[in-house]
Amino acid sequence: MSGAPSPAAVVAGLRFGYGTNGLTDLRLGDALGLLADLGYDGVGLTLDHMHLDPLAPDLPARTGKVAARLAELGLGATVETGARYVLDPRRKHGPSLLDPDPRARAARARLLVTAVQVAADLGAHAVHCFSGVLPDDTPADIAWQRLAQSLTPVLAAADAAGVPLAVEPEPGHLLSSLADFHHLRRRLGDPDPDLLGLTLDIGHCQCLEPEPPADCVRAAAPWLHHVQIEDMRRGVHEHLPFGDGEIDFPPVLDALAATGYQGLTVVELPRHSHAGPELARTSLSFLRAQATAKGPRTP
Repeated sequence: MSGAPSPAAVVAGLRFGYGTNGLTDLRLGDALGLLADLGYDGVGLTLDHMHLDPLAPDLPARTGKVAARLAELGLGATVETGARYVLDPRRKHGPSLLDPDPRARAARARLLVTAVQVAADLGAHAVHCFSGVLPDDTPADIAWQRLAQSLTPVLAAADAAGVPLAVEPEPGHLLSSLADFHHLRRRLGDPDPDLLGLTLDIGHCQCLEPEPPADCVRAAAPWLHHVQIEDMRRGVHEHLPFGDGEIDFPPVLDALAATGYQGLTVVELPRHSHAGPELARTSLSFLRAQATAKGPRTP
């Protein structure tokens, strides 16, 4: 079975995917086959040691095999770079683009440049990234300078490859909100939205944005290149299966469809790999139903 859009998704104008960071107990080929069989339109592919390791030998050849498999299954892709320990086995998400050591910052930037090339080779529609946590004893203004400087070669690579960079506001990070994204954009001289855009995580909107998630979607529309989705509660950064949080999904999905967004809306459940195949099944059923539902959600 190919990853053809479901009838509900076609009506809503949405394309659903599932993140491989929620399928880490599966081999990548098995994960892609599962998603296609379930009817997903694509995959959020996190580059990590178990799934297309960006640091292992023969990356171009391995990427070519994944590209062929994606094409065979009819799956689109976004490349995600949120692997916890891909660069440093002792520091979660370390080093970051804000690291005090310039060599460490450069290592993260090189990983993102590699991700851009992988995305180009896969035909992926964006590369996701985030800022990192503000280091201890580092003034915020210095951290913003480091972030802008670190992203400059990544943006140059993205521009050359024709693959947009999609920065994610992440709770607890320097860049944690939509307002922070626009602060970065101004620091970088207002790059073309087709080059520097947003990864919008719907749960993060529920967690910390002042406006409801559907309003966040509308506000983010001109810069949207990637969307992540899961349930969440206000003030608690915990990715939850659908129905376990507080989000009213029909208005969110309606808002997404109304923007004309053409990328993937990817289920993001990175701490649920133990139940990944079943959650992939139930998540798609939930999203298909919610995509055409009207009125408030039912518990």
